Amino acid sequence: MQKDNEMRKQFKNMVMSGKIVRMMVAPDALAAKVAEASGAQAVFSAGYASSASALAMPDRGIADFGITLERCREIINAVNIPVFADADTGYGDDDNIRRTVENFEAIGAAGIFIEDQTWPKRCGHMDGKTVEPTEVLEHKIRIAEETRKHDDFLIMSRTDARAVNGLEDAINRSKRYRAAGADLIFIEAPQSIEELETIHEAFPDTPMMANMIEDRKTPLTETSELERLGFNIVVHPNAMTYTQAFAEKELIETLKRDGTTKAFKDHMITFPKFNEFVGLDKVNNRDAMYSPEKMHAYMD
Repeated sequence: MQKDNEMRKQFKNMVMSGKIVRMMVAPDALAAKVAEASGAQAVFSAGYASSASALAMPDRGIADFGITLERCREIINAVNIPVFADADTGYGDDDNIRRTVENFEAIGAAGIFIEDQTWPKRCGHMDGKTVEPTEVLEHKIRIAEETRKHDDFLIMSRTDARAVNGLEDAINRSKRYRAAGADLIFIEAPQSIEELETIHEAFPDTPMMANMIEDRKTPLTETSELERLGFNIVVHPNAMTYTQAFAEKELIETLKRDGTTKAFKDHMITFPKFNEFVGLDKVNNRDAMYSPEKMHAYMD
């Protein structure tokens, strides 16, 4: 519980600091640990990566509440940096929204976002999305705000209306979501630097998140430029997932071609270094501490 409170407070302080927070989406606990060791400030447990990692399926609402929550729990347990969570549409009616908030808060998430897509939702950069009437997410945000136990547990609104109704509607919706109690704003899939600037102009005093997906609708923009544009968080949702899939494919092709992995060794961590990274020595030391011989000696 103490760690959970510290991580929530740390994340809130970072977001409100005026400096942009770089947040990597980790598809699993190991990826989260790699991100932490490499200097990531925070980790995001998000639907696209979770669906790919847990099910090898697309982000089309197939990864349900249980899968999403458990993947987030595994990631939180693996690291000592804040973990933000994707809660999709909240997974149902009023009682489901309450359950969603209670459970993500209980496992130690730093906060969640809830979105206004119709279910089954899909990745924000996929075509064919539809959105609920604005009042639906307004209501969900009010319930979420009333349900959370800690003010440091941040609630972000996400709208996918840019692709459906245009940027003006996305901004107007986000203003209503902010008024309903959202701490942070996320407008998904703006299509130019000019649109990113327009979003900031509409929310000069509201913390906002920018989403950088390779080869999709929003232009890849350097972190320093996003900070200049007024964004408080930049998230890289698919980079680790795509890198994993690419590296694993290259490995299998090397093995098929050569009959051995020797030519790929420069792209691998070594056996000793990996065991050190995942804490084998700590596990072995605990085993030794509670070995039958030591326990008998203690009892004698």
